[in-house]
Amino acid sequence: MVAVTSRADPPGADIVRIDDPTERRALIVELVIVGVLTFGFKAIGAALSLLQWALTGGLGDVSVALNPSRSPVAAIDAVRQAMGAATLVAFGLLALYLLWRTGIGPRALGLGRPRRADAAPSLVLAAVIGLPGLGLVALARALGWNAELIAAPDDGLWWRGPLLVLTAFANGFAEEVVVVGYLITRLRQLGVGGGGALAASAALRGGYHLYQGVGGGLGNLAMGVVFGRWYQVTGRLWPLVIAHGVIDAVAFVGYAALSAAGATPFG
Repeated sequence: MVAVTSRADPPGADIVRIDDPTERRALIVELVIVGVLTFGFKAIGAALSLLQWALTGGLGDVSVALNPSRSPVAAIDAVRQAMGAATLVAFGLLALYLLWRTGIGPRALGLGRPRRADAAPSLVLAAVIGLPGLGLVALARALGWNAELIAAPDDGLWWRGPLLVLTAFANGFAEEVVVVGYLITRLRQLGVGGGGALAASAALRGGYHLYQGVGGGLGNLAMGVVFGRWYQVTGRLWPLVIAHGVIDAVAFVGYAALSAAGATPFG
């Protein structure tokens, strides 16, 4: 094993390149399995959906529900929504466990005890990504490059808001741990350069959002570049998790509130 360091590596975590053939094969197999279970197959499915729409008339009349109701029975719907959030958290925990098994604990990954200093960059990142992102979604929809996004049901159930917030932060935890912390670290261990690891992370993030349309894919690609590079410079993952959760929570809960008031956000 050879220590790999570059200006594009997260500080605080010594990334060791794996040269042993058996260990390298094991890491590659692990990456494939994690990709199948989490976001890799989702990216392929999203790309196929985009291709299907392109071949069958475009995105003009396509609607995509981001948090659809999962049962006409309210109690069952609530349980299934909570299970969906728990599954997302499990994705992140799986990645953390696999890294921990090879000597890279949460603290080295930037997920030690949260700090007060994480709050300010979290909100700045949320604003830098979230506000332009809303504009990009609206522009892409107007140009016919994006589906109509239905971010949340407008049924007014009392538990809908808290579960949307829970789902938002579960999204943030799963995506930032797997797509940024885990993927960049594993690729660096396989000898991929810092720039290549960043590009792969951003491309995966953009890929599994293509189900929203070209605008959703491009917006999340840009988000992946910003978030991934910030992580490489600072080595802190918590601000990305929090920022992502804030962005999604505002989008989900805000959509439900505007829909209840008769507005048509993202339409």
